[in-house]
Amino acid sequence: HRDRPLRLVAQVAVGLDNIDIAAAGEQQVQICHTPGVLTDATADLCLALLLASCRRIVEADRFVRRGAWQSWSLNLLTGVELRGTRLGIVGLGRIGTEVARRARAFGMEIVYHNRNRAPAELEQELQARLLPLDELLSTSDVVSLHAPLTPATRGMLGRDQLFAMKDGSVLINTGRGALVDEASLTAALDQGPLRGVGLDVYQDEPRVHPSLLDREDVVLLPHIGSATEACRNLMAKMMVDATLACLKGQTIPHRHQA
Repeated sequence: HRDRPLRLVAQVAVGLDNIDIAAAGEQQVQICHTPGVLTDATADLCLALLLASCRRIVEADRFVRRGAWQSWSLNLLTGVELRGTRLGIVGLGRIGTEVARRARAFGMEIVYHNRNRAPAELEQELQARLLPLDELLSTSDVVSLHAPLTPATRGMLGRDQLFAMKDGSVLINTGRGALVDEASLTAALDQGPLRGVGLDVYQDEPRVHPSLLDREDVVLLPHIGSATEACRNLMAKMMVDATLACLKGQTIPHRHQA
């Protein structure tokens, strides 16, 4: 309304790719979000998805429920053992770093691809090496995506990149759905190197590419990376605090700095 111009966009999330930042700046609309508070919850969820994909947890659960388990077998639902395998992290920010720390506890080797090199002390702590994206993809047993969605990263894993991954590798995406060409995932599973995929985010949420829905080698979650009671309550409180501050003419906490 002309007499009540928009003053604040309070985003109950950390990503801002769904907001026109430039337009907000032109209209002097302030933006606040929830950086930092969902780091641990999302890193935990990423490890859960990684384990579920590598050890075929969801597939095994369905196997038991449909009465298919008749006896022990040497090769029954064998998966990927984490110790000694290489985890390639694309985007070593807050969440990527916490995923790496958790993965180190499982004995995984860490490599990463970033726009900028991580601080030397973090590399030393994680025993992590910076690699070009193509080398990371071709040598990692598990690839986990944590890059922000920008024009440069949109579709960064297309058909060529997916088919260039290591044979028998697993792809995990808890970052942004549009980082991956979803339509090519099925081809990379059927004809390419992928053995499994775990997704919490999608290109066109809540729509999931139909070719992924009935596959046993794909684990699908409904964007629940931050979905712990403690985290969601804190996120909501942050937005309430920011909205009240805006209405009172006070400094808005958690404000996005353009």
